[in-house]
Amino acid sequence: MTNNVFKRTTLALGFALMAPLAAWSQVSLSVNIAPPPLPLYAQPPIPGDGYLWTPGYWAWDAATGGYTWVPGTWAEPPSIGLLWTPGYWAFGGGGYLWHRGYWGSQVGYYGGLNYGYGYTGSGYAGGRWDHGHFRYNATVNNLPAGRVQNVYRAAVPQRPAHQESFNGGASPYHAQPTASERRFEGATHGNPTPAQVDHETRAISMPEQRMANNHGVPPTAATPRPGGFGDPQVEHVRAAPEMQRAARPQVQAPRGGEQRPEGDKR
Repeated sequence: MTNNVFKRTTLALGFALMAPLAAWSQVSLSVNIAPPPLPLYAQPPIPGDGYLWTPGYWAWDAATGGYTWVPGTWAEPPSIGLLWTPGYWAFGGGGYLWHRGYWGSQVGYYGGLNYGYGYTGSGYAGGRWDHGHFRYNATVNNLPAGRVQNVYRAAVPQRPAHQESFNGGASPYHAQPTASERRFEGATHGNPTPAQVDHETRAISMPEQRMANNHGVPPTAATPRPGGFGDPQVEHVRAAPEMQRAARPQVQAPRGGEQRPEGDKR
C-alpha cells in the first residue's frame, strides 16, 4: 500500500475516534499482509475490583508498515453496565480488515476468535454485571484473594483454540455474526477509554513490540493495567507446552465453600 493510502486511512480513523460511535465496529482499515498468530500468554492478576479483561491484539502501524503487539490488559469500563467487545481482523475483498473493539451494553461479534479468558468466540463467559456490581467467573480469571468482592464459578465450554488472529481466508475461524450480533453492530457503541488508547499508542511506540523485531514473540504479552509495561506482574509469551503445564491462577473462593484455583485453557 502507498503512503497516501495509509494517510487517508489514518485520517479516516482519526475522524471516527472523534465522533460518537453509532457503528464503531464497522470502522476499519485494510492491509494486504496477514496478521501474525496470537501469542500464548497467561492472564496477569486482576489489579482490583471493577476491572474487565481486554484481550491483546496485533495492531497495524502505518508509520512502519507492520504489525505491533498490543498487550492484553485489565481495563476499567467507562461506566457501570458496559462490556468490552474485542477488536478483530477479518479477511475479505483480498485484504485483511481491522474492526476495532468497543464498549457496549452487551458483547458483540468479534470474528468468532477464541481469545481465551472468557472470550471463547461468542459472547463473554468471564463475568457479568449484577445490580451495578461486576461478578467475576473464577474459572477463567486470575483473581487473587481479597482483590474483588463478587466471585462465582461457572463452567465455560471449551472451543478449539487456534493461534490464528483473523477470521476468514486461510484461518480456521469462519464463524459469521448471529442475527443478534448483527443488530447490535448497528447500535450505539462506546469508544475505547483514553487509558486504552494510550495503551495502544505506547505499544506502537515501542520497537520491541513490533513483529519485525520480535518475530511474533513480543516481550510484553499482557499487563495488569493499561500502560503498565514496566509492572513486575507483566506476562511474557509462553510456549504451548508451558501453557499446558502452567499452574492455575489464584482465585478468591466464593463464600460458603472452598475451591481450587483454575485457569482458562487457550
